[in-house]
Amino acid sequence: MSRLLVFLLFGVIPPPAGPQVIPLYPGAAPGSESWDWTEQSSMDPQTGILRISNVTRPTVSVFLPERSRATGTGVVIVPGGAFRILAFNHEGTEVAEWLNSMGVAAFLLKYRVMRTDDLAGVPKEVQQARAKEAMSFGVADALEAMRMVKRRAAEWGVDPARIGILGFSAGGYITAQVALTEDESARPAFAVPVYAYFPEERPVPAAAPPLFLVHAADDRTVAPEHSVRLFQSWRKASRPVEMHIFEAGGHGFGMRAKGLPVDGWTARLREWLAAQGMLTTARR
Repeated sequence: MSRLLVFLLFGVIPPPAGPQVIPLYPGAAPGSESWDWTEQSSMDPQTGILRISNVTRPTVSVFLPERSRATGTGVVIVPGGAFRILAFNHEGTEVAEWLNSMGVAAFLLKYRVMRTDDLAGVPKEVQQARAKEAMSFGVADALEAMRMVKRRAAEWGVDPARIGILGFSAGGYITAQVALTEDESARPAFAVPVYAYFPEERPVPAAAPPLFLVHAADDRTVAPEHSVRLFQSWRKASRPVEMHIFEAGGHGFGMRAKGLPVDGWTARLREWLAAQGMLTTARR
């Protein structure tokens, strides 16, 4: 007798299955067809952070809220990791669970990162070239993820006009780049770069989405000036933008409370999403 049949016979609701995991591309990812190394993952015993490295096959994991709470809003999540690894739970699954608690669908992107399993003896310039390539592929994967979620929005009960993007650190860089796209098929409804790395100035399109920025003033990995740069660019283009720079919090705080004022950033984001009309039920 199957496990599902046992549940049905005894009137018990089976535990929820894990998220649906969808390949981002039908075959090998464009531009990295020759990548044949093995993806690796490890759990940091001190921080409990799941680190995924050597990603060659990008995917999107679908986390849907309870149907009775669903708002019709969706968010593509882009974890950070310096383009070397993905902090997959800390800046990924934990974020998805928080969004689901507000009735927001979450789409966790596992994007390509640079190869790191053979770095012993690899010249510095080769490592730098790999990082630059990974940055480009990460942006490409996020744009494709936005297109996929918009294209399949009805399947997941999401309004294609209410799909945003949220990313951390390196994923914040990717998030900002997606917010700057001129491609309407990939343009998000809103964007949330959190302690984002963004070293360059870019012209902001006239249709750029509302932006919500978060940083800690004492971040020694990515200085808060990166978020300030984005804030000023959006202001110059007269596009909606809100920024919160907390006095203390360092880098990589994610969703986990640290007993510092920065812990309040999720409350501020929830208020902002509500003000954008993203937490009310969309008419279908």
